[in-house]
Amino acid sequence: MQKTIKALNFIISWSIIIIPFSIAIAPGVTNTFMGFLLFAFLLKKLFTKEKLFIKTSITLPFLCLIAVSFVSFVNSVDYHSSFRGIFKLIQSILLFLICAQEIKDRKQVGRIILAITLGASLASIDALWQIQFGRDFIRGNELILNIGLKRATAAFPDANVLGVYLSAITPLIIGMALYYFKGLKKIIMLGLSALAVIGIMLTFSRGTALALYLSILLIALCRKDKLISIALLVILLVFPFIVPQSIKDWAKEMHYNPIVLMCNTDRISMYKNAINMIKHHPVVGVGVNTFSKNYFKYKLPEPANARSGDSMYAHNHFLQMAGEIGLVGLGIFFWLLFRLFKKNIQVYKSLKDRYYKVILLSISASLFAFLINGLTETSLYYSRVAMIFWYLVGFSLSLSKFIDADTTRKN
Repeated sequence: MQKTIKALNFIISWSIIIIPFSIAIAPGVTNTFMGFLLFAFLLKKLFTKEKLFIKTSITLPFLCLIAVSFVSFVNSVDYHSSFRGIFKLIQSILLFLICAQEIKDRKQVGRIILAITLGASLASIDALWQIQFGRDFIRGNELILNIGLKRATAAFPDANVLGVYLSAITPLIIGMALYYFKGLKKIIMLGLSALAVIGIMLTFSRGTALALYLSILLIALCRKDKLISIALLVILLVFPFIVPQSIKDWAKEMHYNPIVLMCNTDRISMYKNAINMIKHHPVVGVGVNTFSKNYFKYKLPEPANARSGDSMYAHNHFLQMAGEIGLVGLGIFFWLLFRLFKKNIQVYKSLKDRYYKVILLSISASLFAFLINGLTETSLYYSRVAMIFWYLVGFSLSLSKFIDADTTRKN
């Protein structure tokens, strides 16, 4: 029995390590390791007869989120799609609860950081390859062309989705490079951070750029790092002068309207239609995972330059959530976020080991970046990249067990 449990712990540990890296390759690979993780975890609990899950600060709000999603079935036009939505929610809660419980020691944490860094590096190298040769080397995806710009997608279906993935993990890499590693390791991590930033730049995703900028600014402010804060200010001032000419021309056509420049006229139209959907079903929405199936019913008259199809996502995960499970569901999600970040702040203040403090701050910045990016993308509803969000949630919650960790260990 002990050998069996040891083997199951091995599968659990390495599945947790590999999952964030596998997202850069393909959803099938990620789902395979997710299957290994769930099977090994449940089998281990069966053999050991331990309590299935530990209690976390966000378990209750997440269960309430599932409950209101079930209630939203009353308005669902497609029960099959709604049950798929429930399945995704259950997968998310299992992922963050298992990570919160099974990330246990410093060596495992280090391997996870390495896997995340390698995932960002692979995606960025693939993006560079795609720009050079027209197709990425993992899945053969072609470049996207917008207003004369070559936009990389790497192995992801869209440039913006690649941006969501990279912006969700790059703050963690940059935070560790700036504030923990020293000597040669610092140089290597700074180089890999630069590689990840290049990958983000090749997407030309405005939401991703904003998310990365604000997340690094958050880290710098929390660390009271004047040098990085000043560098970010300089970047902001010179940015309008170094962007490609096609972007400058497009900005001029849009009369330099900041809202249009960030969102596009088509997204603004989608937001209005989503708000119209919410107005008609403000309490529990139109039904979990049915936003796109209901979208055409709530389309308002659209200008000629901002036409959207009849089956669309909101391109804003907060509006999409409110549309599907109502303002009640959105309120519960904000409650979940409040409890998550409140817990992370409490743990950050209590941690003694600089290693874990930097990791927790950087993960919190990564989660912040994901949420910011979701103002212009439906990030929480793209299963492939939503997984990295809930993974990082579980990772951050796991760090509370290291509050009393020994601080004498050398880098």
